[in-house]
Amino acid sequence: MDRNIRVLIAKPGLDGHDRGALVIAQALRDEGMEVIYTGLRQSPEQIAQAAIQEDVDVVGLSSLSGGHKTLFPRVVDALKEKNAADIPVIGGGVIPDDDIAYLEESGIQKVFTPGTPTSETVAFIESCVRGDDGE
Repeated sequence: MDRNIRVLIAKPGLDGHDRGALVIAQALRDEGMEVIYTGLRQSPEQIAQAAIQEDVDVVGLSSLSGGHKTLFPRVVDALKEKNAADIPVIGGGVIPDDDIAYLEESGIQKVFTPGTPTSETVAFIESCVRGDDGE
């Protein structure tokens, strides 16, 4: 891949707290990634459409409101409906450990919870996009 990794950071649903999303967005930018932030209160369909329009490599979802079990899979489904199932979706936020397996079974590639070092998120995205061998 000759260009920078492009990541869409989105806040699905009615969640109005974006501090975590903004911290991740800045950390990804600091690592040389291009970040598109959709802002607050986006529908899954809006997020999928933005991901396609912006030609992103990864979608990162953030949730603090408890709607992750409904909204995160809906984003995955919206991408599938738009023939963009090849765009990996990751999630983060205040997500109970008991919900992580469900989200991963629903198509979320990885879930990052509070306290995860941003370097871990960066490494996962790089691996996801470029492959484990760094190509």
